[in-house]
Amino acid sequence: MMTVDTSIAPTESATRPLVVCAIAGSLRRASYNRALLRAAQELAPDGMEIRIFDLIDVPLYNEDVEAQGDPEPVRALKAAIGQADALLIATPEYNHGVPGVLKNAVDWASRPPRGAVLAGKPTAIFGASPGVTGTARAQTQLRASFVFTQTPALLSPEILVYRAHEKFDAEGRLTDEKTREFVARLLRELADWTRLLQARNQ
Repeated sequence: MMTVDTSIAPTESATRPLVVCAIAGSLRRASYNRALLRAAQELAPDGMEIRIFDLIDVPLYNEDVEAQGDPEPVRALKAAIGQADALLIATPEYNHGVPGVLKNAVDWASRPPRGAVLAGKPTAIFGASPGVTGTARAQTQLRASFVFTQTPALLSPEILVYRAHEKFDAEGRLTDEKTREFVARLLRELADWTRLLQARNQ
């Protein structure tokens, strides 16, 4: 008697590694948010590859410069986001808001208005700060920008790493176990959500 296999074969996007472009909104070498991205690399679930992109060489957005063609660091930024399945952003909070270096990167990546690499890119946001409120205001402002750029941002879990100086060691390793659990959960949620969106768009 012949049997028929009714199972659905996994798609290529479901079997290949999930590539995540990770960006920290700080240029400081010993930044807690850079350290947070390194922790994410360490805690990434199986099947996820996190690639950190450094914003240090990205110039200030200038439409006159853009009209002459994107500078090489901007092309590299757009390529890193465009080639990734998802985006992971670790933002500090400066003066109750998004750091200029990060907002500048968003401004570049939002161009051109049609077909920008940020459009439709699944994104997770978290952040670390020595303050007691973490980076709540900065994350809220970043989400507001993503409404305009049509960048879907994961709603939960919300990770606000407050009193960061107590959660990282002298080498910049995230040592707080509860925070490590939250970061690992965020990455699992990002992976599942990204796969779901990819399946819907096929």
